[in-house]
Amino acid sequence: MTGGEGKEAVKRYVEDLRKKIHYHNYRYYVLDEPEISDAEYDRLFKELEELESKYPELVTSDSPTQRVGAKPLEEFGTYEHSTPLLSLNSVYEEEEVRDFAERVRIFLRGVDGEEEIEYVVEPKIDGLAMELVYEDGVLSIGSTRGDGKTGERITQNLRTIKTIPLRTLPDADADAGVPLPLLEVRGEVFMPVSKFKHLNEELGGKGEKMFANPRNAAAGSVRQLDPKVTASRPLDFFAYGVGRAEGREFSTQWEVLDYLRRIGFKISPLIRRGFANVEDVIRHHEEVKEKRDELDYEIDGIVVKVNNIDQQNRLGTISRSSRWALAYKFPAREEFTLVKDIVVQVGRTGALTPVAVLEPVPIAGVTVSRATLHNEDELKKKDVRIGDTVVVERAGDVIPEVVSVIKSKRTGAEKEFRMPDRCPVCGAEVMKEGPIVRCIGVSCEAQLIERIKHFASLRALNIEGLGEKVIEQLVDNNFVSDTADLFFLTKRDLLKLERMGDKSAQNILDALEKSKHTTLSRLIHAIGIRHVGEHTASLLVDNFRDVEALRNASYDDLVSIPEIGPEVAKSILLFFEQESTQQLLEKLERACISYEKKEIAVGLAEEEKENLEGKTFVFTGRISMPREEAKSIVERFGGRIASSVSKRTDYVVAGAQAGSKLERAEKLGVKTINEEAFMEMVSERV
Repeated sequence: MTGGEGKEAVKRYVEDLRKKIHYHNYRYYVLDEPEISDAEYDRLFKELEELESKYPELVTSDSPTQRVGAKPLEEFGTYEHSTPLLSLNSVYEEEEVRDFAERVRIFLRGVDGEEEIEYVVEPKIDGLAMELVYEDGVLSIGSTRGDGKTGERITQNLRTIKTIPLRTLPDADADAGVPLPLLEVRGEVFMPVSKFKHLNEELGGKGEKMFANPRNAAAGSVRQLDPKVTASRPLDFFAYGVGRAEGREFSTQWEVLDYLRRIGFKISPLIRRGFANVEDVIRHHEEVKEKRDELDYEIDGIVVKVNNIDQQNRLGTISRSSRWALAYKFPAREEFTLVKDIVVQVGRTGALTPVAVLEPVPIAGVTVSRATLHNEDELKKKDVRIGDTVVVERAGDVIPEVVSVIKSKRTGAEKEFRMPDRCPVCGAEVMKEGPIVRCIGVSCEAQLIERIKHFASLRALNIEGLGEKVIEQLVDNNFVSDTADLFFLTKRDLLKLERMGDKSAQNILDALEKSKHTTLSRLIHAIGIRHVGEHTASLLVDNFRDVEALRNASYDDLVSIPEIGPEVAKSILLFFEQESTQQLLEKLERACISYEKKEIAVGLAEEEKENLEGKTFVFTGRISMPREEAKSIVERFGGRIASSVSKRTDYVVAGAQAGSKLERAEKLGVKTINEEAFMEMVSERV
């Protein structure tokens, strides 16, 4: 045997050894049905380590020995999902589930009568949604859900979780078991309750800070810059769906789950199919609720999905959630406790919120010492008084709130609370807007700190280094009076702050300079218009090319945008009417804040005047014809309309003041045309 032949034999042997270990990992960690002893597994693993050490050129990224081999990162990168990870509409009442089923039935009702509808029901794991990208069966990218469009790239950490395959198993039902060229797997990372308790015992024994609950423990573990820390934490993973799956089509959600199970993924054993009657779904919800405390992982409800994928596609989406799926949540956990005091917090928008200071009480794994009373009207309605015994819940298992007062326990010593007529922070007058009492002081310190925190946050301008302590000092030292003042800070200013060194000060200045080059949607979100979050900002960018266009928009311009209602429109108009807003925008302009403006293609090549059959169109910006008319034209000739831009989009039709969809089209290389070119394309057919 020649040296080359010997090397090839070693390579084949190492590949075979890896396949064996991958298979036995699947039997042990996913199925909990090992076929070999721990000693035999250790022997195989040790043999692979020795061979890879002797022949380092044979080491591959999907080798079982490489789960914890990466160096610590300085920061996480971002990853843009090819198809959005949609959120779920959550309900708590039986009637809301019946309404959902009725909407599905009516939507799918065709000319031939009723369609059969089957539901798959899954447990709603209280963990963190993730996406895993496999190329030719090998894990290449792992990311968080993020905002549904963009997540954090945490591949090296997800590789350490033993129930996440580094390489998928061959699919016995496929020809030759060849893996798909590209597969996007969606699922949930979580920490089993028993292992969470053991981890907290270890941390407590070392005098280290313990985690509040399994979800916090999972979140804190999976976002470690050092993957060795993540590897030391007992994390687990359940797969529940796919994004893209090149070379494979599925007809049902159940088929998706069965496929994922066959190629090596762990699927929750609580998943059930065959629910044709919504009443059966409701009964199943009650059964699962009774079992939740017996499970070794936290769940906060069930997820109800239409099983047929063709029906899913026809049902489509609404804004950021699916019409074909629903989260049917369990009632929030409740406890009794005492109201020690009632204080008022001033929020970023000046809203004064009454907050109950409580005798600390554990609720669903978290010690709760404060609970919101929402607003003055709610406070009066519930008649909450200082000294009352109250029922407190974590609404949606997240936000603590006072549900009700146990008035039978009153002694007469309880004190009524009245909302102040002046801001408790700055002393300015307050005014009432509906149920909300709001501070009208434009330089209120409480608002300023929160505004800067929002302005600098990850989803806004992402100014690194501007933590809460730094922001508080900037405000306390009168270095900033609004968010735009940040861009006029000097190193001398920053060095006056406590625990601020030369390098840290320079890092902040560099981050501020970097943040000057942003996107229009981020800037609109950052400046803090009431009712305008990330999603609404993206809607505005789709209709207005720049801040000046938005500033000059009329009420009719705004309410003509789908999902922009009268309240949001009035809030935007009021924001831009304020003198302080004009001063802010002028400062931002002097600071040279910039965002790229895109040009729209105005012509269509002769050879592109083709049949619309099978073509996908996305419309963005303001066009002269109603959107429904444009949709009708496209669909009449065999095309389809999509709400978002992807690589599968054929044309983006961009009107005046087009925004983020146009930018994404140009980034993906999708053809962009204006309305005239579109009409030229269809004129001979209309």
